[in-house]
Amino acid sequence: MRYLLTLLLPLLCSHFLFGQKETVIEKGVVSYVSSQNVYVKFSSTEFINQGDTLFIQKDGKLLPALLVKDKSSTSCVCTPLLTEKAKVGDTFFSRSLIEKKAEKPATDALPEKTESTVRPAPVVIAPEDKEDGSPVLKQKIKGRISAASYSNFYGAEAAHRMRYTFTFQGNNIKKSRFSTDNFISFRHTIGEWNKVQEHLGDALKVYSLSVKYDFDKTSSIALGRKINNRISSMGAIDGVQFEKGLGQFILGAIGGWRPDFADYGFNSNLFQMGAYVSHSSGKNNKSEETTLAFVEQRNLSKTDRRFVYFQHSNAISNNLNVFVSFETDLYQNVNNEVSHDLSLTNLLLSIRYKVSKKINLSLAYDNRKNIIYYESYKNYIDQLIEDETRQGLRLGGSYRIAKWVNWGFNASLRFQKSGVNESKNINSYLNFSRLPWIDAVASISANLLQTNYLDSKLFGAQISKDIIRNKLQAEVYYRLADYAYKNYEYKIQQHIGGLNLSWYINRKLGLYLYYEGTFDKKNASFNRFNSKIIQRF
Repeated sequence: MRYLLTLLLPLLCSHFLFGQKETVIEKGVVSYVSSQNVYVKFSSTEFINQGDTLFIQKDGKLLPALLVKDKSSTSCVCTPLLTEKAKVGDTFFSRSLIEKKAEKPATDALPEKTESTVRPAPVVIAPEDKEDGSPVLKQKIKGRISAASYSNFYGAEAAHRMRYTFTFQGNNIKKSRFSTDNFISFRHTIGEWNKVQEHLGDALKVYSLSVKYDFDKTSSIALGRKINNRISSMGAIDGVQFEKGLGQFILGAIGGWRPDFADYGFNSNLFQMGAYVSHSSGKNNKSEETTLAFVEQRNLSKTDRRFVYFQHSNAISNNLNVFVSFETDLYQNVNNEVSHDLSLTNLLLSIRYKVSKKINLSLAYDNRKNIIYYESYKNYIDQLIEDETRQGLRLGGSYRIAKWVNWGFNASLRFQKSGVNESKNINSYLNFSRLPWIDAVASISANLLQTNYLDSKLFGAQISKDIIRNKLQAEVYYRLADYAYKNYEYKIQQHIGGLNLSWYINRKLGLYLYYEGTFDKKNASFNRFNSKIIQRF
């Protein structure tokens, strides 16, 4: 595949067709990731509007990945649409329809273009073939190596953890048909090396490690640990994955093992196999993909699960996006009694609708099983809110009050027939994408959470600013947390403050420093110091 063709070519023509539209695709890079938002920097956001979708490129296709909540002249504040978390340095694309304006025939010579007057040309992604019809293979490699320290201080106690990660994605390595995808991390606590020696799997995590070979444009085989985007809710698959394209349809098969539940390592007892058919199409900025799969999972050679998997994503229009996935079990074995009754499990439905340029709405229902975190570096309140609000019914919306001011809310309700694990949550925020005079980004927020065992209130404010443009960014925040535990009438109020510094030493090397302190009257202060250095290539 070769990326080519700019949309500036029509500017060289002597006249245009009035009212004709063209698609502008522009490239942005993630500059910062917070617990809720992803910040993507562009050369300009002139054609990007609040509520637009940003796309990620996978296998030559643009897939919906982020929703634009707010924007400045060169940056977008986004919320993720995918379960896979975005990382600093990741690339996303905007896709906008703009109208060509009529232009009078030139009577004088065109003025000479300078760097100050010419804006970088947006890029259209398109394939290129050789004369014999075979694709031109172009190597595309990106990756990063990082080292991070996580130090926690609670009173006189201290703990220091180290984490090293390696990610590498190579497409058509050395212009061949081979591609690879790798994400590996290693972590340990200083002074506790004996735990690493006793159980390496707790320290070493292989999230993806695969190689893919493309037989031709339509068929490929992948070996190793890899998440299949067509059946993404199943998670990583250890083994073989094969695909064959037939027009708009793709036939696929998987065979291998599930990662171990305890440490995410390889487990030969958890065999699984399955087949799927996927249909995808796209026209006039509308795209849809549907996958139907049949999977059998085993444990020690005995059938553990047999189910049908369904996934559908649809950009019905520029204003409406829908995603749904579910599993229906076809087999149960409870107390050695086998049944084949249908049972709906792991349902996820998400709808996002752009009412107008100012108003956006979203609705989601999630009853998927709880997520297992093999690594987590969130503080207590963020982890609590995420755990208690992921499942259930969620409603969200945003309203653009003014050019630089955006208000939004999120509400969730988790309900069960037994009433044992219910929760209610509402969150509201006010974002300022640009503060006058100081040229900074700021936000204020409030979150109210109610569960069977806890009532909590969280109020916060944060501000971020480029100290040195495109080189050094700083963020400070303050949060007031109020907890009331119902079971034993215990109340506590915490003051949480933090500071983040991001130093972009050059285009590929960055240093990140983070501090957060938690203070209350009943306990010793809790302080966290994190640092990370990232080298991209």
